[in-house]
Amino acid sequence: MTFTDLRLQNYRSYSDASFDLGSGVNIVVGPNAAGKTNLLEAIMVASIGKSYRARDAQLVNNTSQWARIDVHTSENGLRTVKLQNDPAGKMVKTFEIDEKTFKRFPPTQKQPVVLFEPNDLQLIESEPSLRRNYFDDLLEQYIPSFEQHRSHYKRVVAQRNALLKQGVRGTSQLFAWNLRLVDLGEQIVKQRLALIETINHQLSDIYCEVAGHDKNIKIKYESSLVTDNYGTNLLRKLESSQDLDIARGFTGSGPHRDDIVVYFGDQPALLSASRGEIRTLLLGLKIMELRVLEKERSVRPILLLDDVFSELDGARRKALTNFLKDYQTIITTTDADIVVQHFSDKCNVLAL
Repeated sequence: MTFTDLRLQNYRSYSDASFDLGSGVNIVVGPNAAGKTNLLEAIMVASIGKSYRARDAQLVNNTSQWARIDVHTSENGLRTVKLQNDPAGKMVKTFEIDEKTFKRFPPTQKQPVVLFEPNDLQLIESEPSLRRNYFDDLLEQYIPSFEQHRSHYKRVVAQRNALLKQGVRGTSQLFAWNLRLVDLGEQIVKQRLALIETINHQLSDIYCEVAGHDKNIKIKYESSLVTDNYGTNLLRKLESSQDLDIARGFTGSGPHRDDIVVYFGDQPALLSASRGEIRTLLLGLKIMELRVLEKERSVRPILLLDDVFSELDGARRKALTNFLKDYQTIITTTDADIVVQHFSDKCNVLAL
């Protein structure tokens, strides 16, 4: 499925704007602050139901009380996302798909989407939370139930932290939250490990396709706990570290504290890879996202590239171009010449 056209009303910087989208490569050209990233964000909201960078309330133009996204698809369907401030000041989001209304986006109706944006270039060098979020965001599209597990886990950690800050010790209430945290945490880690195994089977080969030379690349899950019998090990850790957690006021163990690290050979990429190698690796990860989602969901993802073409050198631009031809792609740029020259076939240019 592809998106054929898009209308934005009171969305971010747009009061009312419409765009026709081609089934191949679409290049959105405009100066900084013209609304290019807002357009990509709206496509993501229409695809999976939420933004990658903001809360729902921030999506509405600050001169309005409502916003709306309408998208027609290649299957002659219409999907609409409505955002409305209710009388109590709460932002209400609803979805309409082929004239049926939903409070939540049905998992089967979500359109897989892969985003490559400037912040992704910091993935290897940044703090563990960015890497956890990267893989968990992918899992939400890969496994429909993961979004609920992730949301519930965050709430359980918040509830347990609230008890810790009250100095609660050894109560049945705290033990109950421990059990819930362990149950959800074990599911999350199992799903992360399964995804990492899937990616590891192909990542080195994809890197070779992009870079033109071999590299032994592995993604490793790093935790203070042994991942075999993770739930049992986590429960023991929560109980043995209770006093320390109370003193700190937060839960110091669990999936929210683990890390996911990329290795070049026997060394972490952060320590052993050049800047060019890291960018090739990130490009390989995005290509892997496309393949993993397409295989699992039996639907070709939409690829969104937010001003990253200029961050790649000629060889990597060419490699990326070779992978784009089979996917609907929306690329933003301030300089169309940098992008258009890489596409001998017809591309659709949108000027803002």
